[in-house]
Amino acid sequence: MTQVFVGENEGIESALRRFKREVSKAGIFPDMRKNRHFETPLEKHKRKEVARHKQRKRNFRRN
Repeated sequence: MTQVFVGENEGIESALRRFKREVSKAGIFPDMRKNRHFETPLEKHKRKEVARHKQRKRNFRRN
């Protein structure tokens, strides 16, 4: 779980910016999207296309 402690003289905008940066570093948003219950057909197609591309890359490197 990502936590950001706000300093005494720190503005909420900078604390929010730090929090967003920490969340993106931790990879929480892609994990949330992956575990979401409903996936639109467009999202499903994109996810499968990326997986196919990664698989082709792996197979190409092995040969």
